[in-house]
Amino acid sequence: MKKNKENVLLFDRNKYTWLIAGLLVTAIGFLLMIGGGSTDPNVFSEDIFSFRRITLAPILVLAGFGIQFYAILKKTTNTAEPAKKPGKKEPS
Repeated sequence: MKKNKENVLLFDRNKYTWLIAGLLVTAIGFLLMIGGGSTDPNVFSEDIFSFRRITLAPILVLAGFGIQFYAILKKTTNTAEPAKKPGKKEPS
């Protein structure tokens, strides 16, 4: 007796949407960390200690990683369609 095994994708559209959202949130967090340097190396700039770089950006990065973790562990809704049996007609 041979069993039909259908290939089912591990991730469905909903999971990919969550993954992309997590990647975007993570990327925004990293972009918010950019900058704060001084044009003159002999002058110290206090901009590196702003709320945006010290608090907001790391929260966004961790939230993005959390969203991606959720997307990976979320139960998928993909299921294999039952194989059609030969000789049976589908109702119209």
